[in-house]
Formats: sequence, C-alpha cells, structure tokens
Amino acid sequence: MTYAIEAEGLVKRFRETEALAGVDLAARKGTVLGLLGPNGAGKTTAVRIFATLLRPDGGWARVAGHDVVREAGVVRSLVGLTGQYAAVDENLTGTENLLLIGRLLGLPRREAKARAGELLERFQLTHAAGRAAKTYSGGMRRRLDLAASLVGRPSILFLDEPTTGLDPPPLSNALERGDPHAAASCGTCCAAWSRTGRPPC
Repeated sequence: MTYAIEAEGLVKRFRETEALAGVDLAARKGTVLGLLGPNGAGKTTAVRIFATLLRPDGGWARVAGHDVVREAGVVRSLVGLTGQYAAVDENLTGTENLLLIGRLLGLPRREAKARAGELLERFQLTHAAGRAAKTYSGGMRRRLDLAASLVGRPSILFLDEPTTGLDPPPLSNALERGDPHAAASCGTCCAAWSRTGRPPC
C-alpha cells in the first residue's frame, strides 16, 4: 500500500536539542492526520521535513511514495503548505498574490487567473480581490494563505497551526469551499496544539 505520508525512525536535532526522537507514522490517502502536542513537541519540525524544507538527521520519510530527501523535487510538486503565519505579500492584492503563486507553479497566465478567481470566490474573498492584502483582517489573510496553498491542486496538504487567526466558519468548511476535490481526496497533515486534545480540523 502507498501511503500519503509515512515515516520511520525520524530524527531531527538542532545542536543540543532533539526535536524529533524516532518518529514513526503512516497516513492513508484521503485521511486527515492530526499531530497534537504542546509547543516544542516537534510538530512543525515534522511538517517541515515532510514538505522538504528540512532534512532529517536520521530515519526516513516518504510523501506519496517519494523519499523527501532523494526525491524532494517530486514531493514539492505534489504538496501544498500553509505555515503557522500567513505568508502573503501584503503589498499585492488578493488576486495578485494567487496569480503570482500560479505563475511560480508554471500555470499559464489565463489558467492562473481563472484559478485565482475560483479560489477567491470559494474562500469568500471576491469582494476584497482588488485590495492590497495589508488591508485585510487577520482572518482574511489566513483564508488567502490557505487559498494560496491550493492553487496548484496539491495531492497532499500540510497545515501548520491551521486555525491561527481564522475567522468562522470552521477550517473544514473553508477547505471544502476552497477545493471540494482536494478536501475529499488529499492526505492532509494538521500540526496544531489543541488544549481540548482534539484535532482542530
């Protein structure tokens, strides 16, 4: 069986700090995997390794069957990532932010523009599409950031602290509006600290 996300013996150290000490996990396609724990537990470190932003110091990880070190380029082409904080260009409009992502992903201009419009509508940002992102509320910037992670129709979506700054409706509804196909079929990794002990998505 090919898992959406799998890891065995995953280790990551930052000098004297061992952020990951032999993590094993597996998530089937079409499921949601919640990584829960207090601040400093290594959730973000794991997500960054799965997204190929960090190299592990031990063990291995695969995303959609591809090794995150040896096949990093392939992995990057298959995943979307939303970090802890909204990573949008505040001087660009909502449309320009998504158009930029689309073009960086290699979409033709017309397709990138159509995808931007589609996501702005589904994330209820059409009314602000022509405004600079710096005029957005925190929740609007977060929705724009989530929309950006879906521009390339990723097979697997990584969300780090996905509810930070997000206005209602809940994250799950926002994602379903953003891309119903992705919400239903991609392996989704949520890294979040939930005081209630329940996944936020």
